[in-house]
Amino acid sequence: MSSRRPSLSHVTAGAILLLSLSACRDATPPVAPTTRAARAVTASTRGLPNVTMLGAPVFGLDAAPDGSLLAAVSSSGLVGIRANGVGTIATLPGLNGVAAIGSGEAFVVTGGSLDPAMVFPTSRKIFRVSNGHVREIADLWAYEQAVNPDQVWNTGALAVESNPFGVALLQGGRALVADAAANDVLIVEPDGTVDWVAVLTPVSNPGPEPVPTAVAVGPDGNYYVGELTGFPATPGLSRVWRIAAGSRHVLCPSTACRLVASGFTSIMGLAFGTDGTLYVVEFDEASWLGVQNNGFAMTQAGGTVDACDIGTGACSVLAGQLSLPTAITVDRNGAVWITEHVPMLFAAARVRRIK
Repeated sequence: MSSRRPSLSHVTAGAILLLSLSACRDATPPVAPTTRAARAVTASTRGLPNVTMLGAPVFGLDAAPDGSLLAAVSSSGLVGIRANGVGTIATLPGLNGVAAIGSGEAFVVTGGSLDPAMVFPTSRKIFRVSNGHVREIADLWAYEQAVNPDQVWNTGALAVESNPFGVALLQGGRALVADAAANDVLIVEPDGTVDWVAVLTPVSNPGPEPVPTAVAVGPDGNYYVGELTGFPATPGLSRVWRIAAGSRHVLCPSTACRLVASGFTSIMGLAFGTDGTLYVVEFDEASWLGVQNNGFAMTQAGGTVDACDIGTGACSVLAGQLSLPTAITVDRNGAVWITEHVPMLFAAARVRRIK
């Protein structure tokens, strides 16, 4: 692997310091730590083809306990990749993220849009899919409208937004959700109760908004969140956060939410390897602005997967020059799978093994 070390973060901006102090004072203490990853043991994906073509875009990917892969295909729904072929498990337009629970079971989240034509009755929600049956768990848009957790710093014209993007599984049938438009991380109970875990704050205010796109539970039980940086998508501002397990109502940064590593650009996916390595997917190192509204990639720098040590923050490039990668997962044997797209993001995607 070639060497690459995003700088460890030292956040000193006055506005962020003020928010951090407020977070330390007002945060709800962590709850009982019944929060470690709750997924069943994932089987080996060795029997799967090394490359599978899918519809596009694909924003979520997870290895299931039966050795299959589950892909969140935004244009259609939840798709399963098995040794005997590819099949649609559930039809859900606008699907963003997936977290496998068991064989044939998963949490999925649907995104939102500022275009009314792209908002559906199933938009901005979390569902549980069980062997093809789809059950709504919670309406995350309704929660955002009622609570708007990031109002502590975000008072802009579009302060109330929701685009659930990443999802991870916790014990007890609970889920963590990274809401990219709301700038927060939520926890959803099995009965549909929603609460906010953390709000991400910008490097400077005013300044580019932090956009949480990916969430994972680490081997230490803590929550890890990756962000894409909002307009103007300045390279090097994306960060990875560690949120203390069981936290509620904290701001990042604070004593309960600390930076793991920084210096990234447009983080889209996180996944832990069997050895505790954190894999970080960058959409494009040049900037996500290189992808125009029609989904055509104008930049040539390419996407990247970094392998990071969560103890030191040191990262190295596992794979570079990737074509618009958006998601990543690891099976029990350490096989690493990613999603990529042809230069037209909305034209076709592929799932392939890179390690």
